[in-house]
Amino acid sequence: MSAIQVALNRAMRLDGALGVAVVDYVSRMALGTVSRRNDLDLERAAHGGTDVVRAHLSALDLIGHKPEQLEDVLITLDSEYHLIRPLTRRTHEGLFILVVLDRERAAPDGARQELQRIEDLL
Repeated sequence: MSAIQVALNRAMRLDGALGVAVVDYVSRMALGTVSRRNDLDLERAAHGGTDVVRAHLSALDLIGHKPEQLEDVLITLDSEYHLIRPLTRRTHEGLFILVVLDRERAAPDGARQELQRIEDLL
């Protein structure tokens, strides 16, 4: 089993996990996805998440922060959290993990900590 698949499976064990993707934000392509819902288009979410990551990294650069200072981005929707973790601290620059969480069941702080551990798998 590939490291990406192991990371995806582990992320899906998070409380409230609805879907997860490992994404290359240079090419905008998902390298792997897993979803519990048929109506959750992770390919499209990955594409959109790319814009979010690029915008945050660009904004940080403008104010003098290094890319590796960005730990994660949390997007709060009425029924979901979208948690994005760029993998800029390692040799995998250009990748990020996107996790979609059910807002009623998820614990964002716990998910953030687990994504830090999952990053080490990649």
